[in-house]
Amino acid sequence: MGLTRLVGEVLLLPLAPVRGSMWVMEQLVAEAERNYYDPAVIRSELAALERRLTEGDIDQETFDRLEDQLLDRLEGK
Repeated sequence: MGLTRLVGEVLLLPLAPVRGSMWVMEQLVAEAERNYYDPAVIRSELAALERRLTEGDIDQETFDRLEDQLLDRLEGK
């Protein structure tokens, strides 16, 4: 490790908790995005949405709007 890099690491040491927290946040966001666009999750949400419609929990207009949102997620929009 060069002297310049060593000095840089020492100077940035007080920021280590912040850098670690940022890494954790990036990992959480990445996992949330994977789940959000996961086709299996979306298909499950579509099935639940259809059940809500058939059970009368939501009306057709609400179903159509939510279904469009889920289909957009499935297409990765």
